[in-house]
Amino acid sequence: MTGLDGAAVFAGLIRLGRRRLGGLTLSGLLSALTVASAIGLLATSAYLISRAAQRPPVLSLMVAIVAVRAFALARALLRYGERLTAHEAGLALLVEIRTWFYERLEPRFPAWLGTGSSGDVVQRLVGDVDGLQDLYVRSLAPSLAAFLVCLAALFAARWLLPEAATALAGGCLAGAVAVPVLAGWLERRTADRLAAARGGFRAALVESLRGAQELAVLGAARATERRLIDLDARLRRLEMRRALAAGLGDGLGVLVSALTTWAVLLLGLGAVRQGRLEGVLLGTLALLALGSFEAILPLADAARRLVAGLAAGRRLFEMASLPPPVTDPARPVPGPPSACRLTVERARLRYAPNRPWALDGVDLELNAGARVALVGPSGAGKTTLAQVLVRFRELDGGVITLDGHPLQAYRAEDVRRAIGLLEQEPHLFTTNLLENLRLARPGASMAEIEAAAARARILAWVRSLPAGWETPVGEAGVQLSAGQRQRIALARALLAGFRLLILDEPFAHLDPATARALADDLLGQEGPGVLLITHRLYGMERLDEIVVLEEGRVTGRGTHDHLLATHGLYRWLWTVSRAETGGPGS
Repeated sequence: MTGLDGAAVFAGLIRLGRRRLGGLTLSGLLSALTVASAIGLLATSAYLISRAAQRPPVLSLMVAIVAVRAFALARALLRYGERLTAHEAGLALLVEIRTWFYERLEPRFPAWLGTGSSGDVVQRLVGDVDGLQDLYVRSLAPSLAAFLVCLAALFAARWLLPEAATALAGGCLAGAVAVPVLAGWLERRTADRLAAARGGFRAALVESLRGAQELAVLGAARATERRLIDLDARLRRLEMRRALAAGLGDGLGVLVSALTTWAVLLLGLGAVRQGRLEGVLLGTLALLALGSFEAILPLADAARRLVAGLAAGRRLFEMASLPPPVTDPARPVPGPPSACRLTVERARLRYAPNRPWALDGVDLELNAGARVALVGPSGAGKTTLAQVLVRFRELDGGVITLDGHPLQAYRAEDVRRAIGLLEQEPHLFTTNLLENLRLARPGASMAEIEAAAARARILAWVRSLPAGWETPVGEAGVQLSAGQRQRIALARALLAGFRLLILDEPFAHLDPATARALADDLLGQEGPGVLLITHRLYGMERLDEIVVLEEGRVTGRGTHDHLLATHGLYRWLWTVSRAETGGPGS
């Protein structure tokens, strides 16, 4: 849906919210009846006051008195019903649109984040979706209400005085068409720039908060603060420009309302002098014109919200229509059995046509229960291969098979049930230890959770904590050390029951003693097949095979002793690891 025009975006948004159109239509009808009740209250009150000044018999005023009471009660009840239905439809729409957007966004991660910003995603998921709620609730429903009210007011004015209906029709056209068009044009000039400014400010703010410690250590906090101030100033300028445009539109609407009321009143005065209109109906006619603008005046705001909503919808559709990095087959192969065999043959991949190959003819084999390492310097393509194996990306060439079937023949979800990826910096959610583990298997018993924790060597530590499993981890696990986060993520992966487990740089950010202990735990016990991706060589003597990767190519494979004797890069990596530990390195 990239490059959509306004009509196509509007049609797409109508399809997206079609399940709630009934509630929105009911809200518009109730809004129209509310304004009609308000007009009736004004008109009958004016008639009642004018007629009472003539001191007629009280019984002749009873109909007007009852009508005033009825309109007053109806207005309150109808307004309550209108707000209730509008909020119910609006909140339900928020849930459905966010769910729809997340379902389309999720398959595009994490590959999309290589070219985008998480702050921009948050802006679209929160700000743009909220803008769509305004489009449905505060744009479409008020437009329907205004149309119905204007139609009824014109019929009533024509019945009282035809020329007054003509003047009212001109005012309705100016207030319901010309002013909203001008308001929408002014909004269009700032909507996209304002959304971009909000996304940029949010992204910069999130980045500065995440890197607050590093900024303070490097003395860059002041520069970051100035950058945020500059971004905020630009955002405020755009907001001010938008507010001035909104004020102009609202002011023009009030001016049209006043001019229309005066025109109707003057025509009514002429008709009273000529005897074509009873004097007691003059106030009714004037207040009828004035009251009709209660439905028309919100249209300037509705136009602004329509323009902003269409811009938000275009941005959402553009992101949701980005081609996913992987697609599921129409007829997928059933999920792999308990014993998995993974083979990689001549794998090739690059991120753009003019970029060098991230993978260039890689061969690899991993069987259930086997221990294989993929080693090499940073940037060799190790993480890229890991993302391919769990179907975050597709190969440009070569083939990967899982139990004899091409990896693309399975659904991505089935592949990720069989092959788990423990990333270099695993994410912990802002909850307690227990819920972070239970995420892997919500139905797991406490005994199963503790068994996985024992295999990851954190059970004794958890039991020693004052709050035990209820201990909060803080945002993204900030209250835990890097080693503790790694072990919790490992326990989570073990609890999930993966048949093959890819460990991407599990020793990064760990001190040598912790890294060596974690290597012993990972490689020294039975379990799923393990592909260890690392450039820090701990526990290499325990492995069945070691594959050396350089610039996307396999430059060596074999056992630890064989590579130590024959491969220069491997020998250098081993020397570095041994220097870190002050010992043999395993």
